[in-house]
Amino acid sequence: MIRLADAVRGELLTHARAGAPEEVVGVLAGPDDETVTRVDRATNIAADPRARYELDPVEQVEILDAIDAAGETVVGFYHSHPRDSPVPSATDERLASWPGYVYLIVSPRESLLRAWRWTGETFERVELA
Repeated sequence: MIRLADAVRGELLTHARAGAPEEVVGVLAGPDDETVTRVDRATNIAADPRARYELDPVEQVEILDAIDAAGETVVGFYHSHPRDSPVPSATDERLASWPGYVYLIVSPRESLLRAWRWTGETFERVELA
């Protein structure tokens, strides 16, 4: 189970709505690996940001360093599916690269958030509280 602070839920939906029709992306952090109290927005540098996401690698390192410097834990990553449900796509599966971390997907159209943990082979659903 992943716990989201109320402000985090609102921030994720706001970011996804503001970025539509493109996918938005960012990093989730908190005091432990099951609690998200911090959202760090990142730039989607994908060649086609309407169809997929890609974090800028330099920006990703900067965000991860800032989280570490604050004494917090990276819980995972988030991105949006502006036109679809918050379920991992075939592209999401093909490009997933952080086993054990949460991949949270935001559907601004449905006002839904769903969390998934990447096992290294597949996504497993994680409950949100």
